[in-house]
Amino acid sequence: HVQLVESGGGSVQAGGSLRLSCAASGFTSPRYHMGWFRLAPGKEREGVAVIDSDGRERYADSVKGRFTISKDSAKSTLYLQMNSLRPEDTAMYYCAADERLPTVGSVSWVSVFDHYGQGTQVTVS
Repeated sequence: HVQLVESGGGSVQAGGSLRLSCAASGFTSPRYHMGWFRLAPGKEREGVAVIDSDGRERYADSVKGRFTISKDSAKSTLYLQMNSLRPEDTAMYYCAADERLPTVGSVSWVSVFDHYGQGTQVTVS
């Protein structure tokens, strides 16, 4: 079964950067989508970034121009480079993946992907 393990979270001052990583394994299909969603206290899940099985990227408006999603297929690893971090970016970040959906219509779909990891905390002060 699909396993996703995130790393790279931490505490950083506003304006700083972090890079999250997600080691993936167990895919049964050659076509799958991957992305990141976040969950902050008192808020709903928010899809942050997604890269679909065709390599198309989508971002939430709140992170466009600051976050970049990328995938190293050889290493089966997903990344999220986060620059110019703001206090409102503080949340638990989850890596997510889906083999079932034929396409990804919106970055918000990431929050309901079939598989996700245990999360990594990002705190911006």
